[in-house]
Amino acid sequence: MLKLFLLCTLAVLSRADIGEEDDVLVLKKSNFEEALKAHPNILVEFYAPWCGHCKALVPEYAKAASMLKAEGSEIRLAKVDATEEADLAQEYGVRGYPTIKFFKGGDKESPKEYSGDVESEGAKAFLNAAEAIDDVPFGITSNDAVYSKFEVSKDGVVLFKKFDEGRNTFDGELSKTDLLAFIKANQLPLVIEFTEQTAPKIFGGEIKSHILMFVPKAASDFADKMVEFKKASEGFKGKILFIFIDSEVDDNQRILEFFGLKKEECPAIRLITLEDEMTKYRPESEAITADNIVAFCTLFTEGKLKPHLMSQDIPEDWDKNPVRVLVGKNFEEVVFDPKKNVFVEFYAPWCGHCKQLDPIWTKLGEKYLDSADIVVAKMDSTANEIETVKVHSFPTLKFFPAGDEHKVVDYNGERTLEGFTKFLESGGKDGGAPAGEEGEEDDGIDVSTPLGLV
Repeated sequence: MLKLFLLCTLAVLSRADIGEEDDVLVLKKSNFEEALKAHPNILVEFYAPWCGHCKALVPEYAKAASMLKAEGSEIRLAKVDATEEADLAQEYGVRGYPTIKFFKGGDKESPKEYSGDVESEGAKAFLNAAEAIDDVPFGITSNDAVYSKFEVSKDGVVLFKKFDEGRNTFDGELSKTDLLAFIKANQLPLVIEFTEQTAPKIFGGEIKSHILMFVPKAASDFADKMVEFKKASEGFKGKILFIFIDSEVDDNQRILEFFGLKKEECPAIRLITLEDEMTKYRPESEAITADNIVAFCTLFTEGKLKPHLMSQDIPEDWDKNPVRVLVGKNFEEVVFDPKKNVFVEFYAPWCGHCKQLDPIWTKLGEKYLDSADIVVAKMDSTANEIETVKVHSFPTLKFFPAGDEHKVVDYNGERTLEGFTKFLESGGKDGGAPAGEEGEEDDGIDVSTPLGLV
């Protein structure tokens, strides 16, 4: 009896570590596994505090959480601040906000139509595939009437959809791997609009090369542009994802900014790869025709395109203030000066962390204003890009030592005037690490995908 009491006490104490806000469980890496054990069915929202879509979801999410709790339901709603719990977000493939995942029985519930023997090996593979996908409903049948209605003549898998050709028939070997590949290749339209709902599918899919058409949906020639865009997409299925973005929607303005575009410059075409390093491409011709788009995509698939790097014009007073202002056009000249040690902040104008750092960075610039070999600088990375420097979060601080243009040191120390001073006086050793080294700690805003900017 004593042992039972102790076990119950421990369980209560463990559950007490899971906090709640408006009946929504607040999860962290330290209590995530315990939450899955304590609540067999749990819906988890991975969010960012600065995300507009996440903020809009808060009241409805809390209302649903309260209703389920009041009903005594086994289902609970939870949330994870993905900007604070980066490891947890990465583990579950979070690439945009909000991302919502359902866990059942301690594991991710991975909620097509299958016809055939429900006890066969093929059916088992089908069910295994169903467990791996959250957002596609699966059905299985051996009913003759269903075969007849959908004109299925033999056992197999059919993916039904309300767009493009309406259905796809699987013709490979019935294995979990092949079925998943089949579904991912066919579950999205040839041309898909970027919205809050489609974003997780766009960025979470297997296709990492995306061509984007920025166009106002209210424009009189919108339908004509879509006809050309869709016609071009037919030859690149499974290779390039064709996406259109309404350039007039307020929530999409950050994405336009990411590509260096303004509403007045739309319609426009851009292409981006979302591999380990994001690379952007811009067509030579701005005319949106199927022929131009096909030619552009063909050059991309053949590896014949050069990346498009954004740059502002060099400000007249770029070197007149304690903190030098860098843009794409003067970056290499300043940073790779063999006689200068250059410490650069890569920032975004809208980033809260960058704004907090600004007065400290200015004081650092003033401290070394008269230095013969130390330069303190900054660059707006939303408007300027450098091929040799990839920025994944804001702010990013990098040190370029004199005499070695191939060496870059990431600053990982305290973001204080004292910390920066020690770093510079030590030649980039105290608080630094070789660029890209594992273990870098960052509390900034992740921009690993354009969605991270929404």
